[in-house]
Amino acid sequence: MSQSAYNEKWGKVHLELSLLLAEELPAEPPHPEKDRVFQRVAMFYVRYLQIFRQLEEIYDQVVHPQKRRLIRSILDGVMGRLLELKNEMVEKEFSEYHYIIDIIRDLKLIPTALEIPIPRYFITECSKELQEQKAMVTDIFKMVEVNKSLETLMVEDMSQEEAIRIIQVAERARQGRLRAKLNQESRYIAWITKGPEAAKIDLAAICIQKVWRSYIQEKKAKIAWYEKMISIGLLRGPLEAKIKAIQAENRLTQQEREEDYQKAIVDVTKQLRVAESDFIASSLKAVIRQWFYECRALTGSFPDYPDVEDGGSAILFVQKTPQQLREEMAAKEEEDSNKTTKGKEEKKKNGKKEEKKGKTNIEEEEAGLKMLPSAFLSDLQVGNKTYDDFWKNRDESRNLDQRHEVELIKEDVRTVIEAEIRIQVDVELRQELAELKRTVDKHMGYKTTGKAKKKKEPKSGKKKTKEKDLTTDRTLESLCQELVEQGLLKKPNNVALQDYLVMQICHFWCKSCSLLFSADYLCIGTTLRQYDVEPLLSDVRQVLTLYGILPLGSQVIHEKAPLIKALLLTGPTGVGKKMLVHAICNETGANLFDLSPLNTAGKYPGKSGLAMMLHMVFKVARLLQPSVIWIGDAEKMFYKKVPKEEKELDPQRLKKDLPKFVQSIKGEDRVLIIGTTRDPSSADIKLLCNMYSKILLIPKPDYNSRYHLWKQLIIKQGGRFTEELDLCALTTISDGYTPGQMVQVVQSVLAKRRRIARGPLIAKDFIPAMAEFDPVRREEEDALKNWYAKTPLGKKRIQAATEKEEEEAPDKKAPGKNKDAKKKK
Repeated sequence: MSQSAYNEKWGKVHLELSLLLAEELPAEPPHPEKDRVFQRVAMFYVRYLQIFRQLEEIYDQVVHPQKRRLIRSILDGVMGRLLELKNEMVEKEFSEYHYIIDIIRDLKLIPTALEIPIPRYFITECSKELQEQKAMVTDIFKMVEVNKSLETLMVEDMSQEEAIRIIQVAERARQGRLRAKLNQESRYIAWITKGPEAAKIDLAAICIQKVWRSYIQEKKAKIAWYEKMISIGLLRGPLEAKIKAIQAENRLTQQEREEDYQKAIVDVTKQLRVAESDFIASSLKAVIRQWFYECRALTGSFPDYPDVEDGGSAILFVQKTPQQLREEMAAKEEEDSNKTTKGKEEKKKNGKKEEKKGKTNIEEEEAGLKMLPSAFLSDLQVGNKTYDDFWKNRDESRNLDQRHEVELIKEDVRTVIEAEIRIQVDVELRQELAELKRTVDKHMGYKTTGKAKKKKEPKSGKKKTKEKDLTTDRTLESLCQELVEQGLLKKPNNVALQDYLVMQICHFWCKSCSLLFSADYLCIGTTLRQYDVEPLLSDVRQVLTLYGILPLGSQVIHEKAPLIKALLLTGPTGVGKKMLVHAICNETGANLFDLSPLNTAGKYPGKSGLAMMLHMVFKVARLLQPSVIWIGDAEKMFYKKVPKEEKELDPQRLKKDLPKFVQSIKGEDRVLIIGTTRDPSSADIKLLCNMYSKILLIPKPDYNSRYHLWKQLIIKQGGRFTEELDLCALTTISDGYTPGQMVQVVQSVLAKRRRIARGPLIAKDFIPAMAEFDPVRREEEDALKNWYAKTPLGKKRIQAATEKEEEEAPDKKAPGKNKDAKKKK
């Protein structure tokens, strides 16, 4: 797509966003029915998600530097609003996973439209400081790996038998190379003895054969690789390759335009400082002096100059929004109401106790119907207004290269220069105002004191205790090196979130049951919920993108969106909990810290050592943010009863201190705690739920997920599909197997087939390998569901379900009650 096409697409997105904001912020707020509140929030969620998908693509490809800054601010606002709506959906439905197929059908979308993209700027647009810090961490990893390899070579003792075996292997290999060389020379001598002409003909034929066979084999290999990439989904023919090349070229152009933009900012600031600094200073002084004399004329005395802490003279000329004015008026009304006498209040309290009870119930019902306040709608309104004012009707026929606008740079630079000059002007005029007051007081005959009274600062109830820095004398590099050597700072595995499960829209025929299945299977959420089958693996990936990746990737979202400090992943062994932790780190460029009980056992002993370890981990995590602190086997930290075999490891070391450090995480700290557990029932559920604000249950894969997993794993390992491979039968018999077990099965089966030449691949080949693993039993799955029902969110959902059943159930006792009432009469 060209830049004009992306501009047109941006215009359409802006129109959809303005309509959506008009519906969210109407002049008169609507009063929806109680049953329709969730549907309204879910509708907004899906529409914001479609805007997010389009804006992410536009931001990735637009070249104009100033447009990209505006798109970035709107994109962050849309992502933040998406998180707010998700939080509201969870509070309305008491579930982390939602099935909204009705809304998808109403909007005429396909199920893949609910897939949440990961913005590419999370990794590509890191600051220079973050890039330098990441380079430092990678160098430390390499240095520690080299040192460990040298230590193993020096420390390991080799037995005499092992040394003899290594020498024998090397000697046999040397003899084999010599025999091959002798055989080659003997063949060459035999060709020469036939005669010079015959030898030349044979050599020429061999040369031609080598070239031809290598050419044919290379061509076949390219075709096979191309077909494999297309079948996996990494390539989609020659058109896809051209599109990727254009996109890569656009990203290079973005860097060039950004460099030109930064140079233009430096040049314009120099010009404006020389040309307009005196004019700005004189105009500011004139306006502020006029304010002096106007206040003097109205009140009879000169005003007090605003303090530096309040913003100086800038506070005098702030244009307040209508919302801010309403808040100030409401605050004033509250102050006036608080000044009423206590006697009147007591009379009112005694007379209106019953009325207050009725009002509280009504307010609670209305609060359930209203949407929660948003921190991002104002940013979206400002972004939309900026687009309307400057970019909507702008003629860019002369700017085909999409370079920066100089006038916009001047406006932005003027505000910066004005802020700098205002500080100097405030210093001068503060002295001038003090002299004016002295002269007026002397003229009027008042006594003046040399020193002005200082304002007493209001005393706070509690003194804020600052955390002591235990490592003030150490550099960041030394701390990182120590954590890497101790195994607390680790390098995440190279895994993407898309590798967890790639759901595709496809149709497949099941031979065993003679039915046609399609991607619509994913959409019948109500039916799945009736049979207690939830969630799907694709839902888990979407929720982790919202709760983990988006807040870690953007500082704006992490500060304003609902703060999630700790996240707990529960599920059977092999469902991919650890893989998801590594995927979050790779998608956001986060550093991985490992505070698992088994990893911290024996390290930093004693109370002082424990305090030092936690201090170092959280200090480095904040300095190298974004960071992920992983706690594997999280149930061990809150054991109800520690097993005998684990008492020496002391898994409950972090039980008291770690929750305190988790509470200290603030909005500006892009640090996320992720715990993983397969046996949460062995831990104290109250302590576990207090530590982790979000708990996600990861189930075993369903039929459709297993079908796609088998298909993708076989392709990636080099297997071929034929008519004899009944994939539906293989999917059916693998019920209860986790993705990790399926990966091991495919690897072992295809590795054996490479060693032994056999016929085409069939489903029976996988059965012996599958028999070596135990699938997830129904008892284990039910135990996890029963445990999740005891969590705060699970309890709320059960309570809401029982209340709904009571409301829907017919009141059978009503006729009997009426008869009893008649008898009494």
